[in-house]
Amino acid sequence: MKRTQTYGLGMVSGFLALALGLTLGAGPARALDLGGLAKKAGGAAASGAHDQVFKKVNAKLLAEGRKNQCNFKVDSDQLMPGCDAKVKKLADTLVDVKKQLQAAGVTVFKFEVSGHTDSSGKADHNKELSGKRAAVMVKELVGRGIPQNEIVAVGMGSDRPLVTPDDTEAKKKKNRRYEIQVR
Repeated sequence: MKRTQTYGLGMVSGFLALALGLTLGAGPARALDLGGLAKKAGGAAASGAHDQVFKKVNAKLLAEGRKNQCNFKVDSDQLMPGCDAKVKKLADTLVDVKKQLQAAGVTVFKFEVSGHTDSSGKADHNKELSGKRAAVMVKELVGRGIPQNEIVAVGMGSDRPLVTPDDTEAKKKKNRRYEIQVR
């Protein structure tokens, strides 16, 4: 009767390490670190999973931000009336996203509110104005329970328009916006 023997992955990798160590003249202490390779592969898989979570929550944040966009007065960081309900929805979305990130094991992140302007005016003025608009949104969200240490404001100016050219008032209005992403 012929007998078949099966070996587990750990035993096979042990045999392989021993064989390579003996063949290459290295003792058992210098055998290939197959465990280190496994750790790297596991880390890459976790990183890939985190990337997928970031991609998913950032898509959600962009969609919610566009649905709940507050408008600013022209050449101002002052919000137009009617933003309270929209800001509350955005804050609720950030709380939900935070829960999703934590459930996925992501513990280090920041919400980034980026302010954007239309192409009117000088670039340095637009950069400053967009930073002020982003800061206003951060203040509004912090006022609705988002921890200050989890959110930052960034001014983008007119560097990343949604619509080009923005040669009508309707197109300019689309470019005067903020976006929220997880970084």
